[in-house]
Amino acid sequence: MFSRLAWATLVIGSAALAQQNPEDALVRDILRELIEIDTTARTGSTGKAAEAMAARLRAAGFPEADVQVLGPRPERANLVARLRGTGARKPILLLAHLDVVEANRADWSTDPFRFVEKDGYFYGRGTIDIKDGVAVLVADFIRWRREGYRPDRDLILALTANEETGGPENGAAWLLRNHRPLIESAYCLNVDGGGLEVKGGRKLLNELQYSEKGFLTFVFEARDKGGHSSVPRKQNAIYELSQALVRLSALEFPVMLDAGRRAYFEAIGAQVGGQVAQAVSKMLSTDPPDSAAVALLSAAPDWNAMLRSTCVATMLEAGHAENALPQSARATVNCRVLPGHDPADLERTLRRAIADDAISLTPQSALDRVGNSVSPLDPEVMQAMKATTESLWPGVPVVPIMSQGGTDGKSLRRSGIPTYGVSGIADDSDDIRAHGKDERIAATALYEGREFMYRLVKALAPATR
Repeated sequence: MFSRLAWATLVIGSAALAQQNPEDALVRDILRELIEIDTTARTGSTGKAAEAMAARLRAAGFPEADVQVLGPRPERANLVARLRGTGARKPILLLAHLDVVEANRADWSTDPFRFVEKDGYFYGRGTIDIKDGVAVLVADFIRWRREGYRPDRDLILALTANEETGGPENGAAWLLRNHRPLIESAYCLNVDGGGLEVKGGRKLLNELQYSEKGFLTFVFEARDKGGHSSVPRKQNAIYELSQALVRLSALEFPVMLDAGRRAYFEAIGAQVGGQVAQAVSKMLSTDPPDSAAVALLSAAPDWNAMLRSTCVATMLEAGHAENALPQSARATVNCRVLPGHDPADLERTLRRAIADDAISLTPQSALDRVGNSVSPLDPEVMQAMKATTESLWPGVPVVPIMSQGGTDGKSLRRSGIPTYGVSGIADDSDDIRAHGKDERIAATALYEGREFMYRLVKALAPATR
Protein backbone atom coordinates (compact mmCIF):
# COMPACT_ATOMS: atom_id res chain seq x y z
CA MET A 1 0.00 0.00 0.00
CA PHE A 2 1.09 3.57 -0.64
CA SER A 3 1.97 5.66 2.38
CA ARG A 4 0.39 9.10 2.76
CA LEU A 5 3.72 10.61 1.75
CA ALA A 6 3.87 8.44 -1.36
CA TRP A 7 0.33 9.40 -2.32
CA ALA A 8 1.13 13.08 -1.77
CA THR A 9 4.22 12.73 -3.94
CA LEU A 10 2.16 11.07 -6.68
CA VAL A 11 -0.49 13.81 -6.56
CA ILE A 12 2.08 16.60 -6.63
CA GLY A 13 4.01 14.81 -9.35
CA SER A 14 0.99 14.39 -11.61
CA ALA A 15 -0.05 18.00 -11.12
CA ALA A 16 3.47 19.20 -11.85
CA LEU A 17 3.61 17.01 -14.97
CA ALA A 18 0.43 18.63 -16.27
CA GLN A 19 1.93 22.08 -15.63
CA GLN A 20 5.24 21.24 -17.27
CA ASN A 21 3.80 19.47 -20.31
CA PRO A 22 1.19 21.50 -22.21
CA GLU A 23 -0.06 18.37 -24.00
CA ASP A 24 -0.92 16.75 -20.68
CA ALA A 25 -2.54 19.94 -19.45
CA LEU A 26 -4.66 19.99 -22.61
CA VAL A 27 -5.89 16.40 -22.35
CA ARG A 28 -6.72 16.91 -18.67
CA ASP A 29 -8.72 20.06 -19.48
CA ILE A 30 -10.62 18.28 -22.28
CA LEU A 31 -11.45 15.37 -19.96
CA ARG A 32 -12.68 17.82 -17.32
CA GLU A 33 -15.00 19.48 -19.81
CA LEU A 34 -16.34 16.14 -21.03
CA ILE A 35 -16.98 14.74 -17.54
CA GLU A 36 -19.03 17.79 -16.63
CA ILE A 37 -21.32 17.39 -19.66
CA ASP A 38 -24.08 14.85 -18.92
CA THR A 39 -24.19 12.40 -21.82
CA THR A 40 -26.36 9.69 -20.28
CA ALA A 41 -29.25 8.36 -22.34
CA ARG A 42 -31.98 9.50 -19.92
CA THR A 43 -31.02 13.06 -19.03
CA GLY A 44 -28.00 13.89 -21.15
CA SER A 45 -26.98 14.92 -24.64
CA THR A 46 -24.07 13.66 -26.70
CA GLY A 47 -24.78 16.62 -28.97
CA LYS A 48 -23.54 19.06 -26.31
CA ALA A 49 -20.32 17.12 -25.95
CA ALA A 50 -19.93 16.82 -29.72
CA GLU A 51 -20.37 20.59 -30.14
CA ALA A 52 -17.87 21.28 -27.37
CA MET A 53 -15.25 19.09 -29.03
CA ALA A 54 -16.05 20.56 -32.45
CA ALA A 55 -15.46 24.05 -31.03
CA ARG A 56 -12.02 22.98 -29.80
CA LEU A 57 -11.08 21.53 -33.18
CA ARG A 58 -12.26 24.61 -35.07
CA ALA A 59 -10.34 26.86 -32.67
CA ALA A 60 -7.25 24.78 -33.44
CA GLY A 61 -7.62 25.57 -37.14
CA PHE A 62 -9.66 22.70 -38.56
CA PRO A 63 -11.82 23.97 -41.46
CA GLU A 64 -15.58 24.07 -40.94
CA ALA A 65 -16.07 21.55 -43.73
CA ASP A 66 -13.85 19.03 -41.93
CA VAL A 67 -15.71 19.17 -38.60
CA GLN A 68 -19.31 17.95 -38.68
CA VAL A 69 -21.81 17.35 -35.89
CA LEU A 70 -24.62 15.16 -37.16
CA GLY A 71 -27.08 12.57 -35.96
CA PRO A 72 -30.74 11.55 -35.85
CA ARG A 73 -31.47 14.36 -33.36
CA PRO A 74 -29.41 16.89 -31.37
CA GLU A 75 -29.42 14.83 -28.15
CA ARG A 76 -27.92 11.88 -30.03
CA ALA A 77 -25.48 13.70 -32.29
CA ASN A 78 -22.05 12.44 -33.32
CA LEU A 79 -18.88 14.28 -34.28
CA VAL A 80 -16.90 13.40 -37.41
CA ALA A 81 -13.70 15.33 -38.14
CA ARG A 82 -10.91 14.85 -40.65
CA LEU A 83 -7.22 15.69 -40.62
CA ARG A 84 -6.29 15.72 -44.28
CA GLY A 85 -3.18 13.98 -45.56
CA THR A 86 -1.89 13.33 -49.04
CA GLY A 87 -4.41 10.59 -49.78
CA ALA A 88 -1.69 8.19 -50.88
CA ARG A 89 -3.35 5.51 -48.81
CA LYS A 90 -6.83 4.85 -47.49
CA PRO A 91 -7.73 6.70 -44.25
CA ILE A 92 -7.51 5.43 -40.69
CA LEU A 93 -10.63 5.85 -38.55
CA LEU A 94 -10.10 6.76 -34.87
CA LEU A 95 -13.17 5.96 -32.77
CA ALA A 96 -14.56 6.62 -29.29
CA HIS A 97 -18.05 7.09 -27.89
CA LEU A 98 -19.38 10.14 -26.06
CA ASP A 99 -22.22 8.58 -24.09
CA VAL A 100 -21.91 7.12 -20.59
CA VAL A 101 -24.06 4.92 -18.37
CA GLU A 102 -26.21 6.33 -15.58
CA ALA A 103 -24.62 7.16 -12.22
CA ASN A 104 -26.43 7.51 -8.88
CA ARG A 105 -25.00 10.39 -6.83
CA ALA A 106 -25.97 8.65 -3.59
CA ASP A 107 -23.71 5.71 -4.43
CA TRP A 108 -20.60 7.81 -5.12
CA SER A 109 -18.17 9.48 -2.75
CA THR A 110 -17.94 12.36 -5.28
CA ASP A 111 -20.39 13.92 -7.73
CA PRO A 112 -20.17 11.63 -10.79
CA PHE A 113 -20.71 14.57 -13.13
CA ARG A 114 -18.07 16.79 -11.59
CA PHE A 115 -14.39 16.31 -12.45
CA VAL A 116 -12.52 15.60 -9.21
CA GLU A 117 -8.76 15.14 -8.85
CA LYS A 118 -7.78 13.15 -5.76
CA ASP A 119 -4.89 10.90 -4.76
CA GLY A 120 -3.36 10.93 -8.23
CA TYR A 121 -6.66 9.96 -9.91
CA PHE A 122 -9.33 11.77 -11.90
CA TYR A 123 -12.85 10.82 -10.78
CA GLY A 124 -16.11 11.11 -12.71
CA ARG A 125 -18.53 9.12 -14.83
CA GLY A 126 -16.76 8.27 -18.07
CA THR A 127 -13.18 8.73 -16.84
CA ILE A 128 -12.40 5.17 -17.93
CA ASP A 129 -15.38 4.40 -20.24
CA ILE A 130 -14.61 6.17 -22.41
CA LYS A 131 -14.31 9.92 -22.15
CA ASP A 132 -10.64 9.43 -21.37
CA GLY A 133 -10.26 8.02 -24.88
CA VAL A 134 -12.28 10.89 -26.35
CA ALA A 135 -10.01 13.40 -24.60
CA VAL A 136 -6.89 11.60 -25.84
CA LEU A 137 -8.03 11.62 -29.46
CA VAL A 138 -9.19 15.25 -29.45
CA ALA A 139 -5.96 16.37 -27.77
CA ASP A 140 -3.86 14.48 -30.31
CA PHE A 141 -5.82 15.83 -33.29
CA ILE A 142 -5.26 19.36 -31.97
CA ARG A 143 -1.55 18.65 -31.49
CA TRP A 144 -1.19 17.21 -35.00
CA ARG A 145 -2.93 20.23 -36.49
CA ARG A 146 -0.77 22.65 -34.53
CA GLU A 147 2.39 20.84 -35.63
CA GLY A 148 1.42 20.99 -39.30
CA TYR A 149 1.52 17.20 -39.49
CA ARG A 150 0.52 16.01 -42.98
CA PRO A 151 0.32 12.22 -43.04
CA ASP A 152 0.28 10.00 -46.10
CA ARG A 153 -3.39 9.26 -45.45
CA ASP A 154 -6.36 11.10 -43.95
CA LEU A 155 -7.13 10.60 -40.27
CA ILE A 156 -10.82 10.49 -39.41
CA LEU A 157 -12.11 11.14 -35.90
CA ALA A 158 -15.55 9.74 -35.00
CA LEU A 159 -17.06 10.44 -31.57
CA THR A 160 -20.34 8.60 -31.35
CA ALA A 161 -23.63 8.41 -29.46
CA ASN A 162 -25.54 5.56 -27.85
CA GLU A 163 -22.78 2.96 -27.69
CA GLU A 164 -23.98 2.03 -24.21
CA THR A 165 -27.66 1.63 -25.13
CA GLY A 166 -27.48 0.63 -28.80
CA GLY A 167 -30.66 0.70 -30.84
CA PRO A 168 -31.39 2.66 -34.02
CA GLU A 169 -29.65 5.76 -32.63
CA ASN A 170 -26.35 3.99 -32.03
CA GLY A 171 -23.86 6.42 -33.51
CA ALA A 172 -21.53 4.01 -35.30
CA ALA A 173 -24.39 2.10 -36.89
CA TRP A 174 -26.20 5.35 -37.78
CA LEU A 175 -23.10 6.76 -39.48
CA LEU A 176 -22.62 3.53 -41.44
CA ARG A 177 -26.23 3.64 -42.64
CA ASN A 178 -26.44 7.34 -43.42
CA HIS A 179 -22.93 8.74 -43.96
CA ARG A 180 -20.60 5.86 -44.68
CA PRO A 181 -18.33 7.90 -47.01
CA LEU A 182 -17.44 10.14 -44.06
CA ILE A 183 -15.93 7.21 -42.14
CA GLU A 184 -14.82 4.88 -44.96
CA SER A 185 -11.37 3.67 -44.00
CA ALA A 186 -8.76 0.95 -44.34
CA TYR A 187 -9.30 0.05 -40.71
CA CYS A 188 -10.38 1.53 -37.40
CA LEU A 189 -8.49 2.08 -34.15
CA ASN A 190 -11.08 2.01 -31.37
CA VAL A 191 -9.92 3.36 -28.01
CA ASP A 192 -12.89 1.60 -26.39
CA GLY A 193 -11.04 -1.69 -26.78
CA GLY A 194 -7.59 -2.79 -25.70
CA GLY A 195 -5.47 -1.11 -23.08
CA LEU A 196 -2.54 -1.74 -20.78
CA GLU A 197 -3.46 -4.65 -18.54
CA VAL A 198 -2.25 -4.02 -15.01
CA LYS A 199 -2.45 -6.42 -12.09
CA GLY A 200 -1.11 -5.58 -8.66
CA GLY A 201 0.39 -2.36 -9.99
CA ARG A 202 2.42 -4.18 -12.65
CA LYS A 203 1.98 -3.66 -16.38
CA LEU A 204 1.50 -7.18 -17.76
CA LEU A 205 0.78 -6.56 -21.43
CA ASN A 206 -0.57 -4.11 -23.98
CA GLU A 207 -3.78 -5.38 -25.52
CA LEU A 208 -4.73 -5.33 -29.19
CA GLN A 209 -8.42 -6.15 -29.32
CA TYR A 210 -9.23 -8.13 -32.46
CA SER A 211 -12.57 -9.64 -31.45
CA GLU A 212 -15.37 -9.32 -28.94
CA LYS A 213 -18.16 -11.38 -27.54
CA GLY A 214 -21.67 -11.37 -28.90
CA PHE A 215 -24.54 -9.88 -26.88
CA LEU A 216 -27.66 -11.95 -26.21
CA THR A 217 -30.38 -11.41 -23.61
CA PHE A 218 -33.05 -13.87 -22.48
CA VAL A 219 -36.13 -13.33 -20.36
CA PHE A 220 -36.86 -16.18 -17.94
CA GLU A 221 -40.49 -16.21 -16.82
CA ALA A 222 -42.57 -18.27 -14.41
CA ARG A 223 -46.37 -17.85 -14.47
CA ASP A 224 -49.13 -18.87 -12.07
CA LYS A 225 -52.84 -18.24 -11.53
CA GLY A 226 -52.07 -16.21 -8.39
CA GLY A 227 -54.54 -15.72 -5.56
CA HIS A 228 -54.84 -14.20 -2.09
CA SER A 229 -51.67 -14.04 0.00
CA SER A 230 -53.59 -15.21 3.07
CA VAL A 231 -53.92 -18.70 1.56
CA PRO A 232 -50.49 -19.43 0.04
CA ARG A 233 -49.73 -22.58 -1.92
CA LYS A 234 -46.52 -24.49 -2.41
CA GLN A 235 -46.53 -23.45 -6.04
CA ASN A 236 -45.30 -19.87 -6.35
CA ALA A 237 -43.95 -18.11 -9.45
CA ILE A 238 -41.29 -16.26 -7.46
CA TYR A 239 -40.03 -19.44 -5.83
CA GLU A 240 -39.95 -21.32 -9.12
CA LEU A 241 -38.01 -18.58 -10.84
CA SER A 242 -35.65 -18.25 -7.88
CA GLN A 243 -34.82 -21.96 -7.98
CA ALA A 244 -34.13 -21.72 -11.71
CA LEU A 245 -31.79 -18.78 -11.13
CA VAL A 246 -29.90 -20.66 -8.43
CA ARG A 247 -29.34 -23.46 -10.93
CA LEU A 248 -28.24 -20.89 -13.48
CA SER A 249 -25.67 -19.52 -11.02
CA ALA A 250 -23.96 -22.93 -10.95
CA LEU A 251 -23.75 -23.21 -14.75
CA GLU A 252 -20.35 -22.95 -16.40
CA PHE A 253 -20.07 -23.11 -20.16
CA PRO A 254 -17.16 -25.08 -21.60
CA VAL A 255 -13.76 -23.49 -22.19
CA MET A 256 -13.26 -22.42 -25.82
CA LEU A 257 -9.91 -21.08 -27.03
CA ASP A 258 -8.95 -19.72 -30.42
CA ALA A 259 -5.39 -18.78 -31.45
CA GLY A 260 -5.72 -15.23 -30.13
CA ARG A 261 -6.99 -16.25 -26.69
CA ARG A 262 -4.33 -18.96 -26.42
CA ALA A 263 -1.68 -16.30 -27.13
CA TYR A 264 -3.28 -14.08 -24.48
CA PHE A 265 -3.04 -16.73 -21.77
CA GLU A 266 0.49 -17.69 -22.79
CA ALA A 267 1.49 -14.06 -22.27
CA ILE A 268 -0.33 -13.92 -18.92
CA GLY A 269 1.48 -17.04 -17.73
CA ALA A 270 4.86 -15.67 -18.80
CA GLN A 271 4.28 -12.33 -17.10
CA VAL A 272 2.70 -13.53 -13.84
CA GLY A 273 4.61 -16.78 -13.32
CA GLY A 274 4.11 -19.10 -10.34
CA GLN A 275 0.82 -20.97 -10.01
CA VAL A 276 -0.75 -18.97 -12.81
CA ALA A 277 1.99 -19.98 -15.26
CA GLN A 278 1.63 -23.63 -14.24
CA ALA A 279 -2.15 -23.48 -14.63
CA VAL A 280 -1.88 -21.86 -18.06
CA SER A 281 0.59 -24.52 -19.21
CA LYS A 282 -1.66 -27.35 -18.02
CA MET A 283 -4.78 -25.80 -19.53
CA LEU A 284 -3.19 -25.25 -22.94
CA SER A 285 -1.48 -28.63 -23.13
CA THR A 286 -4.41 -30.90 -22.21
CA ASP A 287 -7.53 -31.83 -24.16
CA PRO A 288 -10.00 -31.28 -22.64
CA PRO A 289 -8.30 -28.52 -20.62
CA ASP A 290 -7.18 -29.58 -17.16
CA SER A 291 -10.13 -28.89 -14.81
CA ALA A 292 -8.01 -27.82 -11.81
CA ALA A 293 -6.03 -25.40 -13.98
CA VAL A 294 -9.22 -23.97 -15.44
CA ALA A 295 -10.71 -23.56 -11.95
CA LEU A 296 -7.68 -21.60 -10.75
CA LEU A 297 -7.75 -19.24 -13.74
CA SER A 298 -11.54 -18.92 -13.63
CA ALA A 299 -11.36 -17.52 -10.09
CA ALA A 300 -10.42 -14.18 -11.71
CA PRO A 301 -13.66 -12.82 -13.25
CA ASP A 302 -11.86 -11.14 -16.17
CA TRP A 303 -9.99 -14.35 -17.08
CA ASN A 304 -13.10 -16.46 -16.60
CA ALA A 305 -14.92 -14.29 -19.14
CA MET A 306 -12.05 -14.79 -21.61
CA LEU A 307 -12.33 -18.57 -21.32
CA ARG A 308 -16.03 -19.15 -21.88
CA SER A 309 -19.41 -17.70 -22.72
CA THR A 310 -21.23 -16.35 -19.68
CA CYS A 311 -24.84 -15.74 -18.69
CA VAL A 312 -25.87 -13.77 -15.62
CA ALA A 313 -29.14 -12.55 -14.14
CA THR A 314 -29.22 -8.74 -14.22
CA MET A 315 -32.85 -7.68 -13.56
CA LEU A 316 -35.90 -9.02 -11.69
CA GLU A 317 -39.61 -8.22 -11.83
CA ALA A 318 -42.31 -10.13 -9.93
CA GLY A 319 -45.77 -9.83 -8.42
CA HIS A 320 -48.36 -7.09 -8.64
CA ALA A 321 -49.49 -6.46 -5.03
CA GLU A 322 -48.14 -7.13 -1.56
CA ASN A 323 -51.29 -9.03 -0.55
CA ALA A 324 -51.54 -11.17 -3.69
CA LEU A 325 -49.75 -14.31 -4.80
CA PRO A 326 -47.56 -13.56 -7.81
CA GLN A 327 -49.04 -14.30 -11.21
CA SER A 328 -45.66 -13.91 -12.86
CA ALA A 329 -41.97 -13.56 -12.10
CA ARG A 330 -39.48 -12.48 -14.72
CA ALA A 331 -35.70 -12.30 -14.81
CA THR A 332 -33.50 -10.69 -17.42
CA VAL A 333 -30.46 -12.85 -18.13
CA ASN A 334 -27.65 -11.30 -20.15
CA CYS A 335 -25.26 -13.56 -22.05
CA ARG A 336 -21.91 -12.70 -23.61
CA VAL A 337 -21.22 -15.28 -26.31
CA LEU A 338 -17.75 -16.31 -27.47
CA PRO A 339 -16.92 -16.14 -31.16
CA GLY A 340 -17.52 -19.65 -32.46
CA HIS A 341 -20.10 -20.55 -29.81
CA ASP A 342 -23.42 -21.30 -31.53
CA PRO A 343 -26.13 -19.21 -29.79
CA ALA A 344 -28.67 -21.98 -30.40
CA ASP A 345 -26.42 -24.38 -28.49
CA LEU A 346 -26.11 -21.83 -25.70
CA GLU A 347 -29.91 -21.62 -25.46
CA ARG A 348 -30.22 -25.40 -25.28
CA THR A 349 -27.63 -25.49 -22.50
CA LEU A 350 -29.58 -22.89 -20.54
CA ARG A 351 -32.79 -24.89 -20.85
CA ARG A 352 -31.06 -28.02 -19.59
CA ALA A 353 -29.48 -26.11 -16.71
CA ILE A 354 -32.68 -24.64 -15.30
CA ALA A 355 -34.39 -28.06 -15.67
CA ASP A 356 -37.93 -26.71 -15.48
CA ASP A 357 -40.20 -26.78 -18.50
CA ALA A 358 -42.60 -24.43 -16.71
CA ILE A 359 -40.04 -21.62 -16.98
CA SER A 360 -40.15 -19.98 -20.39
CA LEU A 361 -36.95 -18.70 -22.01
CA THR A 362 -37.43 -15.98 -24.59
CA PRO A 363 -34.44 -14.56 -26.51
CA GLN A 364 -34.73 -10.80 -26.98
CA SER A 365 -33.07 -10.86 -30.40
CA ALA A 366 -32.75 -13.35 -33.22
CA LEU A 367 -30.16 -16.01 -32.38
CA ASP A 368 -28.68 -15.87 -35.87
CA ARG A 369 -27.95 -12.13 -35.47
CA VAL A 370 -25.73 -12.40 -32.42
CA GLY A 371 -22.64 -10.43 -33.42
CA ASN A 372 -19.45 -12.03 -32.17
CA SER A 373 -17.00 -10.59 -34.63
CA VAL A 374 -13.31 -11.09 -35.45
CA SER A 375 -10.85 -8.88 -37.35
CA PRO A 376 -7.80 -10.44 -39.03
CA LEU A 377 -4.59 -9.36 -37.34
CA ASP A 378 -3.02 -6.74 -39.61
CA PRO A 379 0.82 -7.01 -39.68
CA GLU A 380 1.13 -3.24 -40.12
CA VAL A 381 -0.92 -2.58 -36.99
CA MET A 382 0.86 -5.30 -34.97
CA GLN A 383 4.31 -4.00 -35.92
CA ALA A 384 3.45 -0.40 -35.07
CA MET A 385 1.87 -1.50 -31.79
CA LYS A 386 4.98 -3.42 -30.77
CA ALA A 387 7.38 -0.61 -31.69
CA THR A 388 5.32 2.06 -29.93
CA THR A 389 4.84 -0.08 -26.84
CA GLU A 390 8.54 -0.82 -26.61
CA SER A 391 9.37 2.88 -26.89
CA LEU A 392 7.21 3.70 -23.86
CA TRP A 393 7.20 0.53 -21.75
CA PRO A 394 10.21 -1.62 -22.60
CA GLY A 395 9.60 -5.33 -22.16
CA VAL A 396 5.79 -5.14 -22.13
CA PRO A 397 4.46 -7.54 -24.79
CA VAL A 398 1.68 -6.75 -27.26
CA VAL A 399 -0.99 -9.46 -27.12
CA PRO A 400 -4.18 -9.95 -29.16
CA ILE A 401 -7.27 -10.08 -26.96
CA MET A 402 -11.00 -10.62 -27.19
CA SER A 403 -13.16 -8.10 -25.33
CA GLN A 404 -15.49 -9.67 -22.82
CA GLY A 405 -17.98 -6.89 -23.44
CA GLY A 406 -19.16 -5.20 -26.61
CA THR A 407 -18.13 -2.01 -28.40
CA ASP A 408 -18.96 -0.02 -31.52
CA GLY A 409 -16.28 -2.10 -33.22
CA LYS A 410 -18.89 -4.78 -33.77
CA SER A 411 -20.88 -2.63 -36.20
CA LEU A 412 -17.74 -1.67 -38.10
CA ARG A 413 -16.49 -5.25 -38.40
CA ARG A 414 -19.87 -6.40 -39.71
CA SER A 415 -19.72 -3.64 -42.33
CA GLY A 416 -16.31 -4.80 -43.57
CA ILE A 417 -14.09 -2.29 -41.75
CA PRO A 418 -11.47 -4.20 -39.70
CA THR A 419 -11.38 -2.78 -36.19
CA TYR A 420 -8.68 -2.96 -33.53
CA GLY A 421 -9.15 -1.92 -29.94
CA VAL A 422 -6.10 0.02 -28.75
CA SER A 423 -5.63 2.81 -26.23
CA GLY A 424 -2.40 2.46 -24.24
CA ILE A 425 -4.40 3.45 -21.15
CA ALA A 426 -3.61 1.43 -18.03
CA ASP A 427 -6.46 0.01 -15.97
CA ASP A 428 -5.99 -2.34 -13.02
CA SER A 429 -7.92 -5.56 -13.65
CA ASP A 430 -8.29 -5.98 -9.87
CA ASP A 431 -10.04 -2.61 -9.59
CA ILE A 432 -12.44 -2.41 -12.53
CA ARG A 433 -14.73 0.61 -12.09
CA ALA A 434 -16.20 1.11 -15.55
CA HIS A 435 -20.01 1.36 -15.15
CA GLY A 436 -19.47 1.29 -11.36
CA LYS A 437 -19.27 3.76 -8.52
CA ASP A 438 -16.32 6.11 -8.09
CA GLU A 439 -15.12 5.52 -11.64
CA ARG A 440 -11.61 6.88 -12.02
CA ILE A 441 -8.43 6.98 -14.09
CA ALA A 442 -4.90 7.50 -12.86
CA ALA A 443 -3.51 10.82 -14.07
CA THR A 444 -0.37 9.13 -15.34
CA ALA A 445 -2.46 6.57 -17.26
CA LEU A 446 -4.27 9.38 -19.08
CA TYR A 447 -1.04 11.15 -19.97
CA GLU A 448 0.71 7.98 -21.11
CA GLY A 449 -2.32 6.95 -23.17
CA ARG A 450 -2.28 10.30 -24.93
CA GLU A 451 1.37 9.90 -25.83
CA PHE A 452 0.89 6.28 -26.90
CA MET A 453 -1.89 7.10 -29.37
CA TYR A 454 0.07 10.10 -30.68
CA ARG A 455 3.08 7.92 -31.49
CA LEU A 456 1.10 4.93 -32.74
CA VAL A 457 -0.87 6.91 -35.30
CA LYS A 458 2.26 8.67 -36.57
CA ALA A 459 3.86 5.25 -37.04
CA LEU A 460 0.84 4.07 -39.05
CA ALA A 461 0.52 7.30 -41.05
CA PRO A 462 4.03 8.74 -41.59
CA ALA A 463 4.36 12.42 -42.32
CA THR A 464 5.19 13.45 -45.88
CA ARG A 465 7.73 16.08 -46.80
